[in-house]
Amino acid sequence: MIDFPNHSRSYDVTRHAVRFWGYDSAIEASFFVDEAALTRMQPGVPPDESGFLHAFDANRDKICAAAARVYVRGSRGSYDLGPSNF
Repeated sequence: MIDFPNHSRSYDVTRHAVRFWGYDSAIEASFFVDEAALTRMQPGVPPDESGFLHAFDANRDKICAAAARVYVRGSRGSYDLGPSNF
């Protein structure tokens, strides 16, 4: 089972997404939630790093739940979440 105890996140300019991490025992997985998904969850979000990080923080529980649904243990190192995941 994946867990999200680390509340750190960062904006990745090259991927136009907020990156965060989940842990399955000692296995770390990276997740990226893209700008389109964040805009869908938080209409009117300012389209900049600060705005997207704020949208992520405001919807953290929903995002982590979606991340847990797409996670497959040992499948891959990173997962992308877009509008269709929410």
